Amino acid sequence: MACSIQISMNVLSFSRSTQGTQPRVVTKIAPCAKPATNWAARLVLLCTGWLVAGTVVCAQQPPEGPMDPPAEHRVARIGNTSDPGEPPTLPVDEVLKRLSKQEDTYFLARAHYTYRKTIRIQEFGPDGKPSGEYLMVTQPSRDADGTIFDKVIEHPKSTLQHMQLESEDFENLNRVPQFPLTTAQLTKYSMKYLGKDQLDEINCYIFEVKPKVVERVHAYFQGIVYIDDKYLEVVKTYGSWVNDLGDMKSSPQVPFTMFETYREFIDNQYWFPTYARSDEILHLKEQDVPVRMIIKWTDYKPLAAPQPANVGTPAAPPPAAAPAGAPTATPSSVPPAAAPSAPAKPPQQFH
Repeated sequence: MACSIQISMNVLSFSRSTQGTQPRVVTKIAPCAKPATNWAARLVLLCTGWLVAGTVVCAQQPPEGPMDPPAEHRVARIGNTSDPGEPPTLPVDEVLKRLSKQEDTYFLARAHYTYRKTIRIQEFGPDGKPSGEYLMVTQPSRDADGTIFDKVIEHPKSTLQHMQLESEDFENLNRVPQFPLTTAQLTKYSMKYLGKDQLDEINCYIFEVKPKVVERVHAYFQGIVYIDDKYLEVVKTYGSWVNDLGDMKSSPQVPFTMFETYREFIDNQYWFPTYARSDEILHLKEQDVPVRMIIKWTDYKPLAAPQPANVGTPAAPPPAAAPAGAPTATPSSVPPAAAPSAPAKPPQQFH
């Protein structure tokens, strides 16, 4: 007597799409009413097992059920998720309030530091190897009246084949603030919590940052910030500076707009930027050339105090009467632009 065979195929679906994980087909074989007693029934069972890659189970053995799905492979898509996961342990408003106070501290402290800033731009050939390079090294210095300026300590050297650059092409880049989320600027942004991630050994909150209003004369940061979930400090940013015309460029010759910037703990008290990178494509008539910019800030040291005025010269005004561009300026006195329109630019925006 032949057995009646019932085959069902169940496709396991996962709650979140994953890469490299294929749905599994699970085959169930209903138990026979009686053991097969002829070769024809056995042959039917055997052929069916080959076709569906299942396992034929005899009536005396329990049928095998679906196995547990494998461990989920987590794929994060920043800015493309509707489920941010668990919210921060503190209210979001409190996280941002504490964050902005930290940014105020670092904003003011960095004005009293000097460092070596290395700007490197590379062009890449069809083989993926660098085919040309531009290198310039500067260092913030202070003159006798306390004004901070960028001093070129290694004059530009270039072997670039497709880009003709001058030091003036980086003036706007030098004015980009490295601390966009100070208390004075925070109210000009919309902050959306996206979730948590780990950066090296630091657990981070991730926020999407967008300006509430864009203007022609002022540029604002737009992108992603990684915030240490314990100390509420920015450790990484990824984004661009925008106005109502779109992404800002340092100059028409410099195509870089999106920068990934990392910070490090300096002097055991300040999170200062130390590395930034941007990759773009230079579109030419004959070809498209991959290009890359890397900026490194190294050798952070406190700036030397300004030299005292010479005897017989008028005394300098007290700090309280100093112009808004002096190093003692607070973040609230700084225009919200990467390229402020006021002639006297705060030294903090020169970096």
